[in-house]
Amino acid sequence: MQKIILMLLVLLIPAAAYGAEPSPVRPHWSLELKGGRFAPVLENWSYYYGKRDMPVYEGTLAYKVLRQVEFGVGAGTARDKGQGYAPDHGTVSGEVVYELYPVNVFVLVRGVISENQWLVPYIGGGWTRMYYRERIQNQEKVRGSADGYHVRGGLQLLLDGIDRGAANNLSMDFGVYHTYLFVEAERTKVKDKATSDDLGGTAYLGGLLFEF
Repeated sequence: MQKIILMLLVLLIPAAAYGAEPSPVRPHWSLELKGGRFAPVLENWSYYYGKRDMPVYEGTLAYKVLRQVEFGVGAGTARDKGQGYAPDHGTVSGEVVYELYPVNVFVLVRGVISENQWLVPYIGGGWTRMYYRERIQNQEKVRGSADGYHVRGGLQLLLDGIDRGAANNLSMDFGVYHTYLFVEAERTKVKDKATSDDLGGTAYLGGLLFEF
């Protein structure tokens, strides 16, 4: 994990930009919509669920205190189905549904030096509260929450130049200055005090970023 953080910090060296003249106005908010795969670190996950990861969807909203620095909140959902096993003899006891609902408060730094910069690296992290729920057929539901932290980093690609007409319409109709396509990795560590289990894991995500 330390190597990943160091690599992302190196990426914050400003990327190549096109267009020397900066825009006279700058965005103050950012909205992210993203989805991908989340691999829990829970022991024996693949044994119960048949695969090592599950789908996850997230959204964030952040305010830019500086052009490069923003504070925000985000929420997500991850859900998968598997088979529950009786603890005494290991036989299948029914379908199990496992759900996670992470809530994040974060600070994010984006390597922006120009409003026309087409490739922008970023890194961030903050506090996480993980709500969880597990339902096993013919058994009581298990639910709760735990606190921890997350770190994430990625790379965003400016889409404005691909279709200038669409970009201008978004700006005029909705106040969207820039639209980006991005990919990122996110590592979450959340320990449940009741069970000592780490409810976190690693997510690989892609999505759209709107700055307005």
